Amino acid sequence: MICREMVITEIIEAYPIPSIIVIGALVTFISTLITKWLTNQEHLKSLKARQKELQKELKGCKDDECKMKELQAEMMQIAGTMMKSSFKPMFITIIPFLLLFAWLRSIYTPIMGFGWFWWYLGASIIFSIVMRKVLKMA
Repeated sequence: MICREMVITEIIEAYPIPSIIVIGALVTFISTLITKWLTNQEHLKSLKARQKELQKELKGCKDDECKMKELQAEMMQIAGTMMKSSFKPMFITIIPFLLLFAWLRSIYTPIMGFGWFWWYLGASIIFSIVMRKVLKMA
């Protein structure tokens, strides 16, 4: 185990930017899979569809303030439901990811300063968009 950790550390030190991009992709992949498994994707897709319908209705009823408030209240309810569905995956992943970030910080900060975080963030955003499209997630 110690030997394997030393090899990983040596690779990271030799290739810091490619390694943080790969780590970002792996963490994003794992997080995306956990989210897909723990959320009801069909329900989320129906909520997003309803949200789009409400946005179109809102554009059409700018003169009717009562109707606008009603539509906005429904949109807020949908947004709350969607946010609640993201809590379960977050609770499962937060502790391991915090530990991972502590480890990453201890390795990358001496090499790259705080710049490693921006590389990680950029890679994870790009990979998240791609993986959500590939896995057909809501």
